[in-house]
This record gives sequence, structure tokens and C-alpha cells, in this order.
Amino acid sequence: MQKQVWKPGNMLYPLPVVLVSCQGKEKKPNMITIAWTGTICSDPPMVSISVRKERYSYRLIKESGEFVINLTTEEMVRATDYCGVRSGSKHDKFAETGLTPAPSSVVSAPMILEAPVSIECRVRDVISLGSHDMFLADVVAVNAAQEYMDESGRFDLAKANPIVYSHGTYYALGKELGTFGYSVKKS
Repeated sequence: MQKQVWKPGNMLYPLPVVLVSCQGKEKKPNMITIAWTGTICSDPPMVSISVRKERYSYRLIKESGEFVINLTTEEMVRATDYCGVRSGSKHDKFAETGLTPAPSSVVSAPMILEAPVSIECRVRDVISLGSHDMFLADVVAVNAAQEYMDESGRFDLAKANPIVYSHGTYYALGKELGTFGYSVKKS
């Protein structure tokens, strides 16, 4: 396979695309679409999101020190895109998308009722990186929709029809290819 050499850039795709819900001191909840998010530690559980400083949600997260990462689904893809192209300073994204803000169990920022998983987070540190600041956060609670539990009580994300983002395009995830460790299991 021959490869071309390109200038440095962000080509780590696909990425999870999430809706981050947040709320500032004025108590108006907001959502922002984020594809630059990820797990950074399992013990203690920590995640990160990267947000441009000029975004309305940046100020809300910075002043409250809290946010909720909400996983997205095929059914939520239009709302997910909308929240990435409209500013919460001018739009009530919950009202305009039809998504429902619901009280979180620990943080003051709302979770999104329609999301299969909502991860409540408290900001531990903010690292200025250039175009974006990275919010490093402790996971303080995870809320999983009961309708996606299998018969053994395990969360089945495939039932939720999750989506990913790749270079400007949203994709549905497909078939299961294997589970962790399948390549070395004895037949």
C-alpha cells in the first residue's frame, strides 16, 4: 500500500461525537457538539473535552466547573449537528432540537434524557493548547438508560445505534467484529 505524505493535521478518525450539556450561573442549560473527547484515566475515572475559547459553552463550563458528556445516537444525529452549528448565546438548543434536559444525579448541569449514556463530570484542570483548551475532568456519575440493558443486566451500546464523526461526516456504527481478547481465546 502506497501512502502520500501530508502536512501535519488531525487525522485521528473516526471519533465519538457527543453532546456536552452545561449550565452557567444564569441557569439556562445549553448543549455543544464535541468530537474532541476521550477517556484519559480509568482509576480515578477521568475524561477530557477540548473546546474553543470563543464558544458560548466554554464560558459556561469554565464558570461552573461542571458538564455532562451525553452519547449520541442515529435518532439524535440531526440535533447533534444542529448543536454544533448554532450558538447557545442566540438559541435555546433544547427547545429547538426537542431534546429534554433532565436533572443530573451529582452535578448542576443537566443531562440529556434521550441520550443512552450521560457522564457527569467535574473539571479538575484546564490546559490551554492553542485553538482549543482541554478540560480534564473527573467522572462523578454515569447514568445509563435501562432500555439498553441486556438480559444479564449489562449495557448494550449497539442497541442504542451510536454514531461517530469523521472529517465532517457523521456515520452509524455497524456490526460487532469481536470482543476484547477474542484473538487469543482458545476455540
